[in-house]
Amino acid sequence: MCLHHRITANRMATDWLGSVVSINCGLTLGIYQGEVSSVDHASQTISLRQPYHNGVRCPLPEVTFSAIDIKELKFLDIQNTVKKPSPGQRAATESSFIPSARHGQSNRVALPHVTSSSSHSSTAPIAILRRAPTGPSNSRGATQATQKKNSVRNGGPTRTRDDECFGAGTDENMDADFDFEGNLALFDKAAVFSQIGGTGSRAQHHNTQGDQKPLSYRHDENILEAKPVIYRQITVPQHGGKEYCTDSGLVVPSIPYELHKRLLAAAEHWGLSLERRLETTGVCSSQMALTLLGGPNRLTPKNVHQRPTVVLLCGPHIQGAQGVSCGRHLANHGVEVILFLPNFVKMQESVTGEVHLYSKTGSKQVASVKDLPTSPVDLVINCLDCHENPLLREQSWYQSAADWANQNRAPVLSIDPAIGGQHQAVEAKWTLFLGLPLPLAETESRVYLCDVGIPKLVFQEVGICYHSPFGCKFVIPLHTP
Repeated sequence: MCLHHRITANRMATDWLGSVVSINCGLTLGIYQGEVSSVDHASQTISLRQPYHNGVRCPLPEVTFSAIDIKELKFLDIQNTVKKPSPGQRAATESSFIPSARHGQSNRVALPHVTSSSSHSSTAPIAILRRAPTGPSNSRGATQATQKKNSVRNGGPTRTRDDECFGAGTDENMDADFDFEGNLALFDKAAVFSQIGGTGSRAQHHNTQGDQKPLSYRHDENILEAKPVIYRQITVPQHGGKEYCTDSGLVVPSIPYELHKRLLAAAEHWGLSLERRLETTGVCSSQMALTLLGGPNRLTPKNVHQRPTVVLLCGPHIQGAQGVSCGRHLANHGVEVILFLPNFVKMQESVTGEVHLYSKTGSKQVASVKDLPTSPVDLVINCLDCHENPLLREQSWYQSAADWANQNRAPVLSIDPAIGGQHQAVEAKWTLFLGLPLPLAETESRVYLCDVGIPKLVFQEVGICYHSPFGCKFVIPLHTP
């Protein structure tokens, strides 16, 4: 080659320094992108600085390519200070770097130690080169025509658009499509997930245990092994003849009244006095009654004109004292309470104390059925029965109160009713038992259980193996299996 041609080739090669190019080295070596750092016409090599291999940043700052390995070369960004060569010069330049297909040699980069790696975190998008339009004047004319139409339509001049962005036509025949499958194959999923899940002994442990347990768990699956659920956690020495179950499936057996009486006596012996039991029963039963009345949907400041009305039917015994305690708590929560309690010459001290506290609420108390409302009320709480004295059913005040409750057509809640061979005088929709249920006869009443605070060891003292079935609540429903 003569000296003039060599000087001319070197000058043309240096004109492309700083340009961003894309070099296609075939399927084996892939596609490289980067900025041209040097061009050696004598050795037929080209070097790229800060190269990207198949969209992944290379670890080396510079990579050199031989002309025999290059299948295709594209200019993605030409340096602004360089004058664009003529089509003939560009073709000559490209032909000096792109060999013909007849070479038939294996593709290999001049630097063999440059390999692709999927562990690099920095990636760059591969730009897609579009051919310049063959007729730029036509494109500019079409743009001007569009601007004139928009100006006429909008009634005024429009802002000039960027011809570099909007002026070029769309060429659907792309030179080369992006190889999504090839790029995806470079991503080593096993290596990445091993880094996320941990390496070393921890990863080994997961691999050894892979046959026994899955490595991933669902949102509702516990990682720790759960013990088998024991549903029969309460056993009693004397069975009442009937069993109930909670919403979670725990079995709650019924007990006879004699065992229930011994249980309450043992609780009083260890400090759970009658007064404390009355207060706990009043709180729990009032909470249940407030829920039955509608809860927050009914008891709101905006609904003061429609306060719910509750009638308490109580007798002169401990069950009646429990009802009076419930009425006091209901009155404190804004419920209109009417207490029915006949006049007796002598009543138990617990009943007298509860009535004295109830009087401080300002709620109504009557001693005759005639003073009770004739229209239906929201709820009737029945505390007429007594475990110790079943003969109260034969008295006139008891029968009159029971008849009024059955005729009022209001739902009835019975608290700790007496269980016997006789039919219930008041038809209750809900029945609330204390501690453990008593064997209720086959009725349509729904059974509930109240936690009165008896400790576990007190149950064991009377021979009951007890585990609390209440969970996070103090009153739970019981179902017949």
